[in-house]
Amino acid sequence: METKGHEVKQLPMYTNECSFAGYNAANLMKETAKIRKLITKRGTIEMLIPLCCSTDPVRYKEFRHLLKGFSSKTLARRLKELEKGGILQRQAYNEIPPRVEYRLTSKGQELVESIISLLQWMRKWSKS
Repeated sequence: METKGHEVKQLPMYTNECSFAGYNAANLMKETAKIRKLITKRGTIEMLIPLCCSTDPVRYKEFRHLLKGFSSKTLARRLKELEKGGILQRQAYNEIPPRVEYRLTSKGQELVESIISLLQWMRKWSKS
């Protein structure tokens, strides 16, 4: 590969089951920028963990209980962003007190499956 008369060496690719072998890194970064920005925001993965651990919907108050250190404003904003990104589906019930539940969409389910793999990797290497 050459760039303006200079030879640029490519990094060796990890080829064992890598589905991005030979892919242009710059294009991959550009194509995934929007979803990466959402997923890497503070609290996003932490918010998806309760959804990894159950097929039941998660209520807003459960998120509040599990996510200590997050303001209500941050939690509400992140939930809205995940809903807008097609990761979560919000169901509000016309009850007193108000009840709101969140479920994964099919897009969210695929994301959670990836997060489960990441969590398994974290558990494995956290012990060492």
